[in-house]
Amino acid sequence: MKQDKAVFFKQSKALPFVEMRQASRSNACYQGHTHDEFSFGVIDTGIADYNNLNQHNRIGQGDTVTINPGDIHSCNPTVGDWSYRMLFVDTGWVGELQAEISGIDSIDYSPFTNRYLRSQQAYGHFDLLFTNLLLESNALSAEALLIEYMQQHWLTKDLEKSAPTHIHRVKEMIADQLDVNHSLTDLAQESGLSRFHLLRTFKQTYGLSPHAFQLDERIKSAKTLLKSGYSIIDTSIALGFADQSHLQRNFKKRLAVTPKQYQSFFV
Repeated sequence: MKQDKAVFFKQSKALPFVEMRQASRSNACYQGHTHDEFSFGVIDTGIADYNNLNQHNRIGQGDTVTINPGDIHSCNPTVGDWSYRMLFVDTGWVGELQAEISGIDSIDYSPFTNRYLRSQQAYGHFDLLFTNLLLESNALSAEALLIEYMQQHWLTKDLEKSAPTHIHRVKEMIADQLDVNHSLTDLAQESGLSRFHLLRTFKQTYGLSPHAFQLDERIKSAKTLLKSGYSIIDTSIALGFADQSHLQRNFKKRLAVTPKQYQSFFV
């Protein structure tokens, strides 16, 4: 896997619940992975293959992608380099905004229904928002732009609630015990399904096998620990990785930077 020639991560000072990523002239490729946050971004140059669950698109300059929390996805350049910008927005903030708009206080959050846009208007609005966040303008201006942008992506279909309850229990069990190396038998007992039906149903529901989901959750938690100052070895131990190299190898597969490189942006 090749590394981005110019990439940065940055947490917005105006809106701490927003993280930014920008890659310029990147040729890095990513395995399928997920994020805890809502994420959306634009392609500035180049052409890429965008896969999100069962949707496959060839995207290019000016196109926008939207990714729900937990959606297995990948986006890789077809030939040569590409440049892109992404925003990662906390799900709690999105849920509160949706509650305000809908007038329903009980909702958690609802996912994007449209995961891909070809719109110069959307691209221009994103460019204005990203620039505002990058320059660390005042919170009032930044949040107003973010709310206006989010309203263009009103979310109605709740995929998480459609998941079978027994499969949801397995997902929660894995997510709550990331340091535990569960056996397939243990997970099958939790779900009340056979091992075969557990594997098939889990992947149909979440787009990943239970093991791949666990690994993806561990990487996301590793990002949080590294940003808070944990050492790489302590992070690997806390999250149940076999060793430090196991964390490093899988971290780079998903983010195209090593844990040390990622940590250097924040600590």
